[in-house]
Amino acid sequence: MDKIKISAVSYTNTLPFLHGIRHTDIINKIDLSVDIPADCAQKLIDNKVDIGLIPVAATLDLPYWEIVSDYCIGANGPVNSVFIFSNCKIEDIRTLQLDPQSRSSNNLARVLLKNYWKLDPKLVINAPDYTESNDPNTAFVQIGDRTFGKKDKYAYVYDLAEEWKNFTGLPFVFAAWIANKKIPAEFVAELNTSLKHGLDNRDVVIKELPARTDFDLEDYLMHKLDFDLTDDKVKALHLFIGYLKSLQKLTF
Repeated sequence: MDKIKISAVSYTNTLPFLHGIRHTDIINKIDLSVDIPADCAQKLIDNKVDIGLIPVAATLDLPYWEIVSDYCIGANGPVNSVFIFSNCKIEDIRTLQLDPQSRSSNNLARVLLKNYWKLDPKLVINAPDYTESNDPNTAFVQIGDRTFGKKDKYAYVYDLAEEWKNFTGLPFVFAAWIANKKIPAEFVAELNTSLKHGLDNRDVVIKELPARTDFDLEDYLMHKLDFDLTDDKVKALHLFIGYLKSLQKLTF
């Protein structure tokens, strides 16, 4: 049997999953690549991999997809790594520069702007340096490890998982384990076992990370992130996809 090809996100939030995969026998049955979220999604869309831990928004570009794990990258309230950073209040933003590494988070910002905040700023996809602007009414989306320690550097900071919870009352799923074809049930069961092993050993993962004085990695991996793909998260995932379908598609 050919090895199943898997792409996983390269951020800190995925390290427990990667630990579980690399420390169980499933590593011998797969070809694993580690990528930024947008590339992870593109590999699944291009059929270069069979399973990806992909941003939820990318499912819109798949002719067939199915969830193949009981786990995800999610949050039930503030996640502390997916933000709009701004020097002005949200209602005063005129331009929003999007994160080139993200699909779901850019689109989550768009969904919230239209449906929650009732705003329509100009969206910039390929700003030369999307985190910089001399315009006081320009803000930017940023996700992942690059946001660590930045909350105190901006006058206004909007945690998008928290804002989604305020809007819908539901948790949010940033990325899920998605396949672009049918995967054998026995492999899915083994994948779940491996992922659970990693989550059960988050303390080991945390000890291996470089110490930071500006960001609480233990709180992030143990409390801010919520890895179980619950019924509420599945409901939220499909609600988010429904909102996305009503928006004009962005090209990444």
